[in-house]
Amino acid sequence: MDEGSVPVAEDPGRRRRVHGMLKLYYGLNEEGKAPEQPESLDPCDINGPHFDPELYLNKLRRECSLTELMDQETCMVRQIRSLDSDMQTLVYENYNKFISATDTIRKMKNDFKKMEDEMDCLSANMAAITEFSARISGTLQDQHAQITKLSGVHTLLRKLQFLFELPARLNKCLELQAYAQAVNTHRRARCVLQQYSHLPSFKGIQDDCHAIMDKLAQELRQKFRDGGSSAKDLSECVELLLQLDEPAEELCDKFLSHARSRLESDLQGLEAEIRPSLPSPASNTDILEFIDRGCNEFVSSLCLVITSYQELFINHAQKGELLHVFVDDLAARYFMLVERRIQEEKGVGDNSLLVRALDRFHRRLQAVAKLLPGSAVPNKGTEIVIRAATERVKQYLSALQSFYMDSLTDVRQALATPRLSVAGTSVAGLPELLSSLSASILNQIKSVLASVHLFTAKDITFSNKPYFKGEFCSQGVRESLVVSFIKFVCQSSRQFCETAGDKGGSTPPALLLLLSRLCLDYETSTISYILTLTDEQFLVQHHSPVTPVTTLCAEAREAAQKLLNHYVKVQGLIISQMLRKSVETRDWVNTIEPRNVRAVMKRVVEDTTSIDVQVGLLYEEGVRKAHSSDSSKRTFSVYSSSRQQARYAASYTPSAPMDTNLLSNIHKLFSERIDIFSSVEFNKVSVMTGIIKISLKTFLECVRLRTFGRYGLQQIQVDCHYLQMYLWRFVSDENLVHFLLDEIVGSAAHRCLDPAPMEQSVIEVICERG
Repeated sequence: MDEGSVPVAEDPGRRRRVHGMLKLYYGLNEEGKAPEQPESLDPCDINGPHFDPELYLNKLRRECSLTELMDQETCMVRQIRSLDSDMQTLVYENYNKFISATDTIRKMKNDFKKMEDEMDCLSANMAAITEFSARISGTLQDQHAQITKLSGVHTLLRKLQFLFELPARLNKCLELQAYAQAVNTHRRARCVLQQYSHLPSFKGIQDDCHAIMDKLAQELRQKFRDGGSSAKDLSECVELLLQLDEPAEELCDKFLSHARSRLESDLQGLEAEIRPSLPSPASNTDILEFIDRGCNEFVSSLCLVITSYQELFINHAQKGELLHVFVDDLAARYFMLVERRIQEEKGVGDNSLLVRALDRFHRRLQAVAKLLPGSAVPNKGTEIVIRAATERVKQYLSALQSFYMDSLTDVRQALATPRLSVAGTSVAGLPELLSSLSASILNQIKSVLASVHLFTAKDITFSNKPYFKGEFCSQGVRESLVVSFIKFVCQSSRQFCETAGDKGGSTPPALLLLLSRLCLDYETSTISYILTLTDEQFLVQHHSPVTPVTTLCAEAREAAQKLLNHYVKVQGLIISQMLRKSVETRDWVNTIEPRNVRAVMKRVVEDTTSIDVQVGLLYEEGVRKAHSSDSSKRTFSVYSSSRQQARYAASYTPSAPMDTNLLSNIHKLFSERIDIFSSVEFNKVSVMTGIIKISLKTFLECVRLRTFGRYGLQQIQVDCHYLQMYLWRFVSDENLVHFLLDEIVGSAAHRCLDPAPMEQSVIEVICERG
């Protein structure tokens, strides 16, 4: 059995199978319990309780063949052997466990026997101790009463000894200036001396003590008058005098008087730090050191005075009113010095020192609010913090404005000394200048917002207060700084349009064009980006009315429109000035026969081309009407009025000089009206159309004021055809150029003494050669 058990113990899988077969044999489930099944009544059920072997064998013989009977026997023998083997294994395992349990029980029996012996011994010892304790108590009972009586007598003798030695103790304390100890010692014995003052011995002790305490009170009063001690010593002095029944009202006044002198000394020290800043600002301490000194000296001393006053005079009338007046008076002087020092912080560099100083100033004043509820000091201190932050925002706005104007100055210098130019007009670098200007302004705004954001940092105590953060973020930063700067950019840009003079004053036209594009970019994207950045960075909550984005965008678009209109006017007047001088300085009656295009017309075309390139650098092309196939070679009506005159010649006699003017006016009535100074759109074609309209209209008006000879009229024909060859490319509708040039030539023909027009073929040859 030992040899057969070894593989069983080493094979856990087989053990599980063996147990499973046994459970199956005995009809048990996995938990070791028989399943609740109805009992089988079949006598042939080998697992049932009513199994009958004879019936089972008869049934097998009757139903099975010999081979099946042998197989059944073989299977049954195998199952019996398997069950027998499993039973032997279980018996062996349970036998080992039984032996182990028997050893454990035997050991426990021995241990319990030993424990019982020890408990019996302990019980005997406890009984002996109880007996001895009872004997001792009985023996010492009488002595205990005597000891208690003697202890009481000893205590009484010590008290009497303390009373008899009291005058000597008080004198010793007086010599050592241990005033507090003397007062406490006298207070301990005062009631007893008062109670037994009818006895002569106690009466003498009481009189001696009174004399000593009177002397002590005189020394305390003298020390209090001198005021040379610290605030803590003075408080102790007042407290001792009050314990000696000195009048509280007098002590209160003297206490506040001494405290005022000390606090005024602290204020004078702070004022001395401000005064030297005028001759030598570099030697002045920074704002944080100044606030630290004020908090550590003045505010700390003030809090100590408030605490001492409340502890000393808390039970006396009018203490609150006197203390409030005292604190408010001195705090007002301290606040004045702090504001003077804050006003000296003019730089807009690093804000960290100022913010930390204001935070420390605000936090230390909260101690005054806790010590003296209802005081106006914390509120006034908060107002100083708010004013300082608001003033800082104003300084940053001024710095932004100065930076913007300096940037414009740099742009003007860059435009005055261009690296590349076309026909004398600076065009190179305009997109780069615009990009650089816009980026530098945006970076400066971000830098300023980052500096101002220190006022709203999480570790700054006053930044989380609703009376500061909401108003400061919405009205201070958003409105007073960002919105005000955007409005300043628009307003300062519009001021460039208010210069007088035919040439637009001293403002370069390229600067007008660049600023118009800058304002247009602000309207389309920059304003919205800046305000969104501000709202996100400062968590702006629009509790109070703020300027909407649409209003600022409308203002920026208005500025851009005004600048672009002014640019068109300035450029148109520059070209018009050349045309006007070319017409007014020439003798059109006695001129020679034209052989070339006048140089001024070439200059007009060159300048127009240069302007077209310049505008194209910043604005899109725009929409043009469809051009005709012969736009550059169109032969416009030289005699638009004269041709109509010939059409209606039969109705008029040659003796009617007004017929020509009448027909010309009728022709104008039916022609499309041209608005010369209308607003332009934000594209290159619209800008060029406006400039060319102004130029040609000026040319027309100048021609109407002159008288022409035959060759003068022909020269106008050549010039107009040359202009028509080039200018139609720049405008939105080529018919506009054709109409104005037609008017110019027609007006010259009306003003001609000998109207003999030049052949169109000759005009084309001259213009192509020119």
